[in-house]
Amino acid sequence: MLINELRGKSLDDFFEGILALKSVEECYAFFDDLCTVNEVKTVSQRYLVAKMLYNQHTYSDIEAEAKASTATISRVKRSLLHGNQMYDVIFKRTDK
Repeated sequence: MLINELRGKSLDDFFEGILALKSVEECYAFFDDLCTVNEVKTVSQRYLVAKMLYNQHTYSDIEAEAKASTATISRVKRSLLHGNQMYDVIFKRTDK
């Protein structure tokens, strides 16, 4: 895991802070305080791309709906297939 290079108390505290949020509205408020609009757009776009790939959408469908480049789609696909399998965990837990 590449993120292990960042592992430590500071990042632990950050993640625990996120886990303490209790609603979507709290997430909106926190990420509005924390990030720029473009940073939130980038992260949410990657999440949408991952979800669409997970649900077997084509690159052209993803480009059209997520407004993502093929390079972004490829990077997300690599994480989806060869990452820590956390997209799978999240998508299964949030499947409605």
